[in-house]
Amino acid sequence: MFWTNKIYRKKKIGTYKVYTILGFNFCKKIKKKYDENFCRNLKPQDYEKVLSQHYEKRMGHPLDLSNPQTLTEKMQWIKLYDLRPEKTLLADKYLVRDWVKEKIGEQYLIPLLGSWDSFDEIDFSKLPERFVLKCNHGSGMNLVVRDKSKLDIKDAKLHFDIWMKTNFAYVNLLELQYKDIKPKIIAEQYMEDAQGHFYDFKFHCYNGKPQFVAMTSDLTSENKADACMAYYDMDWNKQEFHDTYRRDERDVQPPLNFDEMKKIAGILAKDFLTVRVDLYNLDGKIYFGEMTFTDSAGYTKFEPAEYDLVLGKMLTLPQKAAS
Repeated sequence: MFWTNKIYRKKKIGTYKVYTILGFNFCKKIKKKYDENFCRNLKPQDYEKVLSQHYEKRMGHPLDLSNPQTLTEKMQWIKLYDLRPEKTLLADKYLVRDWVKEKIGEQYLIPLLGSWDSFDEIDFSKLPERFVLKCNHGSGMNLVVRDKSKLDIKDAKLHFDIWMKTNFAYVNLLELQYKDIKPKIIAEQYMEDAQGHFYDFKFHCYNGKPQFVAMTSDLTSENKADACMAYYDMDWNKQEFHDTYRRDERDVQPPLNFDEMKKIAGILAKDFLTVRVDLYNLDGKIYFGEMTFTDSAGYTKFEPAEYDLVLGKMLTLPQKAAS
């Protein structure tokens, strides 16, 4: 075949398909019924209808906003009716650092190596051999650099230029806490433990209290098949449900400072109906990761499926304010 991978490549970056032909990149917007432009132009009075249509398409059953019972239904309710301005501040991966410093102390922050308003401003000669680049205004917009000498800067620029133009509020339909975040690129210190592993503890908090923690292993591994997950309650009893990643079947002991992690998660989650507080634990030292107010945009497909209702019963919503 005439076309080879060196001559022709196709990949997806966010809401774009990118074609590389003879070294030149061509971007084409992916057409979706609920694309970014469609969502941006929606009127607030249409949010319920469109969100309900999208939920039914994604989850396979209707959305009941008048009497939500499952966790995913309640997450959609929160997306529409719990629009608190502080969520925008705390969903910003750059600005949240000052809030975390005030709440629990600077010692829990991953060292910041730099921040920029565009990719072209980055001076890579001033960055270490290993680091993490990420956008502050969404999810999944990051690049783990394990060896700077092998970094394809042209390819990285392509990704970040697309990500920086994306309003993440509309990518998964109406995660409005992201809408008014000013996009930035930040670089953080590369993190792993002495054995070269990276453990992420995602505390799922309902009504201001941590209820479960999802321990995810090796999410930053170059081999995505290495990633696995297990849910535990606050007494470190492994739960039978899981989502997204394959279930970690190992018998894992809790970190020695698990009580401290629970305390931190509770402090950060205190004033919110639901939030996922991500913490890292590397060689006994705890680091803050991020605050996520609409985990998986409220479309998590649990296994077994009945846990959508089981977990939903643990989250109590307030009365909807009169419009």
